[in-house]
Amino acid sequence: MEKNIQPSPTNGKICYIEIPAIDINNSATFYETVFGWEIRKRGDGNLAFNDSTGQVSGTWKAGGKIATDVSLLVYIMVDDVAATANTIIAHGGKIVQPLGMDAPEITARFSDPAGNILGLYQEPTK
Repeated sequence: MEKNIQPSPTNGKICYIEIPAIDINNSATFYETVFGWEIRKRGDGNLAFNDSTGQVSGTWKAGGKIATDVSLLVYIMVDDVAATANTIIAHGGKIVQPLGMDAPEITARFSDPAGNILGLYQEPTK
């Protein structure tokens, strides 16, 4: 990701996410390794992230309720769901809904090292 990209201030855009964590450093390493998120220190010294587009940022929150209820589910776009699932497993996450369950959409769901459930989405080839 190019440094110093400023997010577009678009009305209605999702811009910031707080992710519950048990071990913030472990969670930061997981998202950095699996998704290429840029990890940074905020002014208050807490770890934060910018996603690979530079358009969404956020932080990890210790002591919050781990997001295991999928009533509201965030999906992360990836180039290859199957390859990303393997990387998730290799770095301490788990696949909780395998590829193919939402066919014809190319998706899977995973839990991060803290147990939060998120989705993976791959844009279909045209």
